Amino acid sequence: MLEVKDLIAAYGRIEVIHGVSLDVKEAEIVALIGANGAGKSTLLNTIMSLVDTKSGQIFFEGQEITSKTTREIVQLGIVQVPERRQLFGSMTVEENLLVGAYTRSGRDVKAAIREDLQRINKAFPILGQRKTQHAESLSGGEQQMLAIARAEMCRPKLWLMDEPTLGLAPLVVRQIMDLISGIREKGHTVLLIEQNAVAALEVADRVYMMETGRISLSGPAREIKDDPRVQEVFLGGGEGGEGIEQRIRVMAGKYRVE
Repeated sequence: MLEVKDLIAAYGRIEVIHGVSLDVKEAEIVALIGANGAGKSTLLNTIMSLVDTKSGQIFFEGQEITSKTTREIVQLGIVQVPERRQLFGSMTVEENLLVGAYTRSGRDVKAAIREDLQRINKAFPILGQRKTQHAESLSGGEQQMLAIARAEMCRPKLWLMDEPTLGLAPLVVRQIMDLISGIREKGHTVLLIEQNAVAALEVADRVYMMETGRISLSGPAREIKDDPRVQEVFLGGGEGGEGIEQRIRVMAGKYRVE
């Protein structure tokens, strides 16, 4: 569904992404892990044409989108849930949801948007209850749900998620990760940036590890968790594969929502 080939991106003269290649297949979750400053968010912003590409190519469903505008990319079916949510705090919950449908068009678009609002209020009851509240009055977990619901109003095929669990309590982390798993179960595709490697390994099909603007490691999530570099940097180090699996099970149990 998404293919990035030899991508180089920069802020002015400062090159941040150095020849990155990756792919995301339909109906899978691919996690992109790495330390702060590794270039993960810049990569997503480059895919969305928020950062200029110096060289390389980006394809979506076989179509090159490297030079397309952000609006065109959204209309093709790619949506980004940005880091720290970036809601319009002084606008209501419902107004933020309507912003998500801004690029949609068509004969019966108003009726379709009303139907989507009803569906989202059913899927996220707390948002329905608080639709007239300002977004800034919501808790961190509720704001993240709103950011995800706003993205869903675009009717995307591919979701780019940037640190959706950042700053959230463990119980809320589990709820957000369950939402992301649910997106895949609907047949959608997710490229997930996540510093919480335990949570990412739990839901992802495949993983890329990024260091200083380059992909340093990639493979199935079940194999990546046993790599010494991942264990050392993200999972505490000093444990064998069985220890890592136990740690993930313990953390998953801690996050579990009955």
